[in-house]
Amino acid sequence: MKTEEIYQHIDHTLLKPTCTWNDIQALCEEAVTYHTASVCIPPSYVKQVSQKYGKQLKVCTVIGFPLGYHTTQVKVCETNAALEDGADEIDMVINLTDVKNQEFQKITDEIRALKDCVKDKVLKVIIETCYLSEEEKIALCHCVTEGGADYIKTSTGFGTGGATIEDVELFKQHIGPKVKIKAAGGVKTAADLEMFLNAGCDRIGTSSAVKILAEQADIGDNY
Repeated sequence: MKTEEIYQHIDHTLLKPTCTWNDIQALCEEAVTYHTASVCIPPSYVKQVSQKYGKQLKVCTVIGFPLGYHTTQVKVCETNAALEDGADEIDMVINLTDVKNQEFQKITDEIRALKDCVKDKVLKVIIETCYLSEEEKIALCHCVTEGGADYIKTSTGFGTGGATIEDVELFKQHIGPKVKIKAAGGVKTAADLEMFLNAGCDRIGTSSAVKILAEQADIGDNY
């Protein structure tokens, strides 16, 4: 896999709470230059980015981020506002308290409610694997599938751990055939990119891809 192909799987990400408009513009300029899959940015910047860059970029933003315990009504409101501002893709965080209370139907219903908002745009569901047992991860694979989401995503990057190859392999066994996988959190090296793409991830969320790939033009001659 050549460098330009790898970029097509990258959600070029900046979600630091202190990021400035200059920081966001720099991220977007890199995304335009390298043709990344999207930029993933805070909701407060979606409208500005959409107005400035138009069709040059796919704009992804986060909902219920990073803790996920907003009510469904709040997440729906956030999602509709982001779409109105120009978002193309939505990365939502599930309510982990519902997981721990074994309320999986409630989680499925929330995912479905946001997919109803998003319609033919992309919905990714962040399950924050670092806080979950294997049984909970499996149950959430079913929730994501039954809720109609487009992707299951490992992590916010704000938890106690990020993506692991073991979780990706577990997802592949339990998600539906139409659900894709996004790895995020702790993807920092060329070896990480290679590992997760080889494992079958369709997207990787990272702020480091441009730096990584500038240092190593091709990471996949052995793909």
